[in-house]
Amino acid sequence: MSRATLKAWAIGEARIYRFVEIDSLVDPPGNLFKDASVAGVQGEDWLRPHFATVDGNLLLSFQCFLLKSCGQTILVDTCLGADKTREYDIFRNLQSNFLNDLTVIGESPESVDIVLCTHLHHDHVGWNTRRVDGQWKPTFPKARYLFGRQEWSHWQEQLELSTAHFPHMQESVLPIIEAGLVDFVEPGHRVTDEVSLEATPGHTPGHVSVCIRSGDEEAVITGDVMHHPVQCAYPDWRTHFCTDDALARETRRQFLERHTTRRTVVFGSHFPEPTAGRFERHGEAWRFIVL
Repeated sequence: MSRATLKAWAIGEARIYRFVEIDSLVDPPGNLFKDASVAGVQGEDWLRPHFATVDGNLLLSFQCFLLKSCGQTILVDTCLGADKTREYDIFRNLQSNFLNDLTVIGESPESVDIVLCTHLHHDHVGWNTRRVDGQWKPTFPKARYLFGRQEWSHWQEQLELSTAHFPHMQESVLPIIEAGLVDFVEPGHRVTDEVSLEATPGHTPGHVSVCIRSGDEEAVITGDVMHHPVQCAYPDWRTHFCTDDALARETRRQFLERHTTRRTVVFGSHFPEPTAGRFERHGEAWRFIVL
């Protein structure tokens, strides 16, 4: 396993492990952000070499975080999954080292206590299930899966309109609910004494970020309140995938302000290696300073 695939950090007594399912190039940046420009990316030289290319394209990762906290093993978002139906060819019938990476950390599907989904988009729920004898079965059979109550209500409404447009719900979410493994939770929910959920709506109605506080140290896993460090420089850049652009912008600015003030260690759910850093004010905007 390469350094870019597996990495670990200590936040007080808590431990955070990151393993990457796939890395991706967003070419051009407008494929991700409605307002993006190559010139805008190139003008932020601090993005290179980790987060952008000299050509003004963006580097992106699809990755999972494993937390060890208060005797609990917690997975935060389960990436894309194997053998899944997906809207984009690059993600369809994907095969990866996800489960092997879990064993490298010293865990197994049976040792996971909690699976926490920041929201229910396809690239955050994929490994919730795996195909067994032609059926989608929970990958982590002894875990409780935490879904936001408001998030699930939103997707129920979408499914009432059409199940055909959301195969990831059929493959990666509904089998978990049918197995009775889901706990529907609210923002502010305490997963352990060190881990809690922070409301960050806009990308989806019930989107949450994951806060880790242990001793005098604090960290946050963003989820998709931000997709890329370039949004530090351009917090108003909108993605093509947010349900409420205006709310997502407002939430993102509040998130940047709050975690700049707190000097929080920030783990970007789609930020490529080195992934972790801190926000720093830069004029009317911010920069992401890597650790």
